[in-house]
Amino acid sequence: MPDIAVTLAQPGERRARPASDSDLPFGKIFTDHVFSMKYAAGKGWHDAAIRPYAALALDPASTILHYGQGVFEGMKAFCGADKDLYLYRPESHIRRLNVSAQRLCIPPLDPDFVLKAIQTLVMLDKDWMPETVGTALYIRPFIMGVDNYIGVKAASEYLFNVLLCPVGAYYREGFGPTKILVTEDYARAALGGTGACKVIGNYAASLLAAEMAHSKGYSQVLWLDSATKKMVEEVGMMNVFFHINDRLVTPRLNGSILPGITRDSILTLAREKGLAVDERDLSIEEVIRSIENGSLKECFGSGTAAVVSPVSTLGWRDRDYTIGSGRAFPLAEQFFKDITDLQYGRTTDTHGWVRRIGNKRDA
Repeated sequence: MPDIAVTLAQPGERRARPASDSDLPFGKIFTDHVFSMKYAAGKGWHDAAIRPYAALALDPASTILHYGQGVFEGMKAFCGADKDLYLYRPESHIRRLNVSAQRLCIPPLDPDFVLKAIQTLVMLDKDWMPETVGTALYIRPFIMGVDNYIGVKAASEYLFNVLLCPVGAYYREGFGPTKILVTEDYARAALGGTGACKVIGNYAASLLAAEMAHSKGYSQVLWLDSATKKMVEEVGMMNVFFHINDRLVTPRLNGSILPGITRDSILTLAREKGLAVDERDLSIEEVIRSIENGSLKECFGSGTAAVVSPVSTLGWRDRDYTIGSGRAFPLAEQFFKDITDLQYGRTTDTHGWVRRIGNKRDA
């Protein structure tokens, strides 16, 4: 593996730290350092370095600015008992980053080196790691084309960065139930497109529907398929689960749905608990019928940022539907506990998902 050059932030370059772990915003505070690496055709990935956090200098003609050739990932590091520090399923996240890169013709990264870079950066900025349960150090790797060229083609130069931010709960409600609105006017992704990858344009395209949902008092949008506007796909930026007739149902990975790392964790844990699991097509009409006849007991979203987010109310065609009692979410709570217990090192990891990378007291 190549060496990583490290330039430490000087006192005048260091950033203001949160006064406490309480009420940490999500994604607004960043640590003192970032990792970066460049790519050039014929040279490959090179100049791996950790530097003080600073603004990027991009040519106005950079590919990323005009054609959106960029992908990203989101993962977390956690502070457990005795200040031990853990990454949760980093190999899966790095693998998915390379899958996303391949979809946009971006050269692959060496997974082992990326993991080394992330561990080095987290340990360098470990003092930023919040210690309160429910908090974490969010890790954002991203790759972008930076050719100074106006024309639709794959770039020949790229920039890979990793930045860190201490975070609290993703949603203001925390684990509290959310209201979601079904949209039939907009689609998140289409078959053959980039919905199964973490491509930057996917998220920009979701903003208008989300803003409309917020204006009506909903937390997020329930996305339907683009072709028929009948089949459930995702909720907001998360995968979605339904507990129907003692079966855990989630839309199958059809090429337009993101293969979530938390989704996979939940499916694995559910099967180990002996819970019947269905990965299948699921229509919005079936969901509404199951609410009306009482067979839908719970609905929840899953993702790295929120882990598990229960849904109490579904808005569809100018009517709100309460899911179950709207107050009890035992299955969602159990999965939330199971996963966070693993993330904070509170339970034995039998899956090889948790990587201890050091201790906050390490020199």
